[in-house]
Amino acid sequence: MFLGASAGTMALARVAGAASKAGASKAGGAPFPKDFAWGVATAAYQVEGAAAEDGKGPSVWDVFCKKKGAIFDGNTGDVACDHYHRFKEDIALMKSLGVRSYRFSVSWPRVLPAGVGASNPKGLDFYSRLVDELLKNGIEPLCTIFHWDYPQALYKKGGWLNRDSAEWFAEYTTLLADKLSDRIKIWATQNEPQCFIGLALLDGVHAPGDKLKFPDYLTAAHNGMRAHAKAVQVLRARCKDAKGTKVGYALAAQIAQPASDKPEDVEAARTAIFSVTGRHEWNNAWWTDPVLFGKYPEDGVKNYGKDMPKFKPSDLDEMKQPLDYLGLNIYKADTYKRGVDGEPEQIPVPPGYPRSGADWQPITPGCMYWGPRYFFDRYKLPLSITENGLATRDQVFLDGKIHDPQRIDFMHRYLSELARAIQDGVPVTGYHAWSLLDNFEWADGYKQRFGLVYVDYQNQKRVPKDSFDWYKKVIATGGKSLLGKSAVPVAQLTP
Repeated sequence: MFLGASAGTMALARVAGAASKAGASKAGGAPFPKDFAWGVATAAYQVEGAAAEDGKGPSVWDVFCKKKGAIFDGNTGDVACDHYHRFKEDIALMKSLGVRSYRFSVSWPRVLPAGVGASNPKGLDFYSRLVDELLKNGIEPLCTIFHWDYPQALYKKGGWLNRDSAEWFAEYTTLLADKLSDRIKIWATQNEPQCFIGLALLDGVHAPGDKLKFPDYLTAAHNGMRAHAKAVQVLRARCKDAKGTKVGYALAAQIAQPASDKPEDVEAARTAIFSVTGRHEWNNAWWTDPVLFGKYPEDGVKNYGKDMPKFKPSDLDEMKQPLDYLGLNIYKADTYKRGVDGEPEQIPVPPGYPRSGADWQPITPGCMYWGPRYFFDRYKLPLSITENGLATRDQVFLDGKIHDPQRIDFMHRYLSELARAIQDGVPVTGYHAWSLLDNFEWADGYKQRFGLVYVDYQNQKRVPKDSFDWYKKVIATGGKSLLGKSAVPVAQLTP
């Protein structure tokens, strides 16, 4: 029983513990489909290094990292995990792990140093060799076209504020389709617009570090979604295997979970997850309704009022392009109940509630059930978990190994919830652990370690963690190894 626990703690524990137990038991035999795409994910700037090698142009992150105080301890992505030179070693690790899918991104300025115009053969050759090595090892490449490393040359021309940015992105996508679509069948246009627009251009904590006025921020967001749509059109027109190509869009999914299974709480969370409240980037519908429904959500339009950007009416028609799947990057959830006024009421995270090494991430496994369920109910698209992971302060132990029981417990709970969603009929096609490697975690530099593989940045030695072996077993058994344990709620219990 809970002893002296707050109502908030008990509500969070119910969704985190009891639901997880139900997910494992309901799954029965094999919790995941036979063709489930077990995978891992990385992003170019976070792992590649080689920041100025072989003709690569500078990105906004290359410039931002040189700004005093912008990055933890003055870290940069100049070398990162040196994946540019060590990708074969890293793919060998993936093969040992048994993954079927590798989600990676292309560095835009590596293949187009000026963002448009002349391409860089050496940069293109790197990705060609990467894809060939993946396929040789039986791993499906999932290519994210843009994961934040915007070309500095285009930023100087106005970046996402420039209406031409959609055409620039289309030109870049055309290059990738022409050079790589004979081997790459699964694409994601962009990763987490809330971050590369919101954190980067509104809050100023990510590259390029701007703090735009709200109307300009909304204009940049609008052009970013126009760019996504142009990329979808390019891929549909130019990919060499048009019928076999799958195109998606990856969202920094902001999940709401209900405080209980009461219908009124379930509906309160459903309302909350797609509401546009406040004047910030952290919502879902603003970034997803335009590209799937061809319209901005009404509550957001009302909320933003006179700050709404001016645009051609045809923009929204062009923005709406058919997608094959929606990518969800899921890390945590906020918890809601129906308030006394009938509106969703958020339950605050109680003092001392478990968190990851990153302060923004409370441990809320229910997000992997409710998030996919609500998103499928609204958008009716197959879903892929394009990121999910945990930051811990890993170290090499006296025995030379990296023991990360928190990550194993986290993945066990979250995957059990995902199994429950699948068993309840939500079409989830894959799961990509963030990340294969410890890497450059943006403004946090190398402070956070999200990897299944430990990276010693002094010598680039890779050491698989305990979680690597644990995940390997999950993949090999199709999730059966998750079964058999009853889930104790995340929040601390006393006898």
